Amino acid sequence: MKMKSSLLALFVVTLLCTPAGATDDYPRNWDVDVLHYRFHLELRDDTDAIAGETEITVRFVTAGISEFSVDLIGRDPGAATGMDVSGVSRDGESVRFSHVDDRITISMASPSTAEERRTFTVSYRGVPADGLIIGENMFGDRTFFGDNWPNRARHWLPTVDHVSDKATVDWIVIAPDHYQVIGNGRLIERTDLGDGNRRTHWGSTIPIPPKVMVIGAARFAVQYVGTVSGVPVQSWVYPQNRDEGFYDYAIAAKVLRFFDRNIGPFPYEKLANVQSKTRYGGMENASNIFYSERSVSGNRTGEGLIAHEVAHQWFGDSITERDWHHIWLSEGFATYFTQLYNEFAHGRDVMERGMRGARNTVIGFYAQNPELALIAEQLTDPNAMLNRNAYQKGAWVLHMLRRQIGDQAFWAGIHDYYREYRDANALTEDLQRVMEEASEQDLEWFFQQWAYVPGHPELEGTWSHDANAGRLTITVQQAQSSGAVFAFPLDIGISTGGEATMQIETVQMSSAAETFSFAVDSAPNAVTLDPDTWLLFEGELSHRPGDWSRR
Repeated sequence: MKMKSSLLALFVVTLLCTPAGATDDYPRNWDVDVLHYRFHLELRDDTDAIAGETEITVRFVTAGISEFSVDLIGRDPGAATGMDVSGVSRDGESVRFSHVDDRITISMASPSTAEERRTFTVSYRGVPADGLIIGENMFGDRTFFGDNWPNRARHWLPTVDHVSDKATVDWIVIAPDHYQVIGNGRLIERTDLGDGNRRTHWGSTIPIPPKVMVIGAARFAVQYVGTVSGVPVQSWVYPQNRDEGFYDYAIAAKVLRFFDRNIGPFPYEKLANVQSKTRYGGMENASNIFYSERSVSGNRTGEGLIAHEVAHQWFGDSITERDWHHIWLSEGFATYFTQLYNEFAHGRDVMERGMRGARNTVIGFYAQNPELALIAEQLTDPNAMLNRNAYQKGAWVLHMLRRQIGDQAFWAGIHDYYREYRDANALTEDLQRVMEEASEQDLEWFFQQWAYVPGHPELEGTWSHDANAGRLTITVQQAQSSGAVFAFPLDIGISTGGEATMQIETVQMSSAAETFSFAVDSAPNAVTLDPDTWLLFEGELSHRPGDWSRR
């Protein structure tokens, strides 16, 4: 339903609004844009040291730039891990550089001109302390797996290691020939070199952030599952898990088909699902998702995990948050679109059960962190931002947005959002604008209260029935200790018999206390708030005034 414009004034008074577009503390130079990385890596079995040579193509937005920096963790004297840079060059000529405080600063002989592009090569070597996970897998086989999220690419790759700087990527990896190598994009070359090593080249012409630029090298069994809308779907699992892994991961084709039809075309050259050593349950690396090595069960218990990570290919990888405070545009989307997939594949009841579980999670998190809004500007560590608000509350914001504007406008807005910000970066206000255009509604009040204000409605109230008048009277109060007042549509379920006879009335809450009255045919035996699971809230009504219990 359309929110009255007068409510916006209410929120200006009652809500403590954080300015949109809060920025994190990464030292970003917006005048320098990395366009492409070409990573040359050598992996060996007799050492954990890697030899790297990275070609970095940079676009200088403005004239007069004489130096720029990329991230790479250095090696302290005597340390076992870290990277030593042996040189930086351009067109075969050495370029002055410094490697201090884990940043390589490259000094150019001549300042840039506006929109000029230059390519530099960084040569380095060392043992990564993180980012590239080298070690034995669950079966005792040696493996190498990139695991960059959120900003650990800098441990093994010279990059502008921030989500806002997306670039295309090539991987040229030389490794012992008993390894198969998976990487972003499409396979360009696989050549046995005749000396016990194999050269593998993967490349992607689609810009992605460093958090999802990875390769993996291991003994794999590989299944080519098929294609969905022309996109190859593959499963890469440990040979010891071949049968179970192929069965589990093949469900990704069904998941991909649902999202491809409902969001827009899949953004990458392939979808590979990879058993790996990632520290996470799943990591949404662009075009090659890495799952925990324990994700294989043989009974598809990981279907929800696969749906979450596949959804990330659109939300997080293709549309990437411009700064970390807007991480819910990645995690909240993936969480909610998993529930949308569940609604499609398993029915509305399964989706509602998932949303009720998410609601309980949000309530519990808020009880321990009452100061944190969905967009929590006070946090600076991306790992701290990867919290229950980003996942479950973000999902609830999308669910309530769907209710507010209706299914048709919601899906139209999703299509438009993807079309406009595909392969780019976005902030919450960008999503708001697109959804306003799709719905023809002013959604400023909606995003302000749900994204920038901590908490949620905490409702208490009573109901009474007047048999003579045939009316039900309900009083609902917002009891948030913060003093914030939320506006929202509230469904009230009135049961006079079984569930099939439930009468549902929708009211609009826009102040701290409201009283509503409805005609009923007989005395209710129960009055329920939000029977169809559309609202993030806690509380319930009591038949007897003052008898109140929390859900």
